[in-house]
Amino acid sequence: MAKRKKSDKKKRPIAVSVIALAIVVLFLIRLIQVFTALIGENVFTGGIAGPLFTGWRLTGMGTTLLSSASYLILSVAGIVTLIGFLHLRRWSWVLLMAWTGISLLISLVDYFYSHANYIVMASNVIIAFALNITDVQRMFGIRRDHGSSL
Repeated sequence: MAKRKKSDKKKRPIAVSVIALAIVVLFLIRLIQVFTALIGENVFTGGIAGPLFTGWRLTGMGTTLLSSASYLILSVAGIVTLIGFLHLRRWSWVLLMAWTGISLLISLVDYFYSHANYIVMASNVIIAFALNITDVQRMFGIRRDHGSSL
């Protein structure tokens, strides 16, 4: 039997895969939110009917289009972050940590004042805990051990 060659490449911690999976879940949830709102306003069957503004205020259709566009932008940004994260880029760790903190804050406000999305909250908590694991921080160059040359 032939021996395997040892790779000098560091093995990714399982937490990186868990975070990637949570980002994919958040991506799918955001896409569902994009289409659910548009279907609710019959945009796909009837088109954009009526004005988007009345004076300086958004109408129901305007609010729906704005929220759908923002969820679509979040989805695309999530995929870009996921690609950077899988390539172990430091900026993706920093962006994901900031994004997770802001998303948790918004989720808490939603929890207390309107309707909570528990799947988004759970995904954000998992991401926050996994990003703070020592091995993950070392992989992204966030945490350095004393005496190391990183």
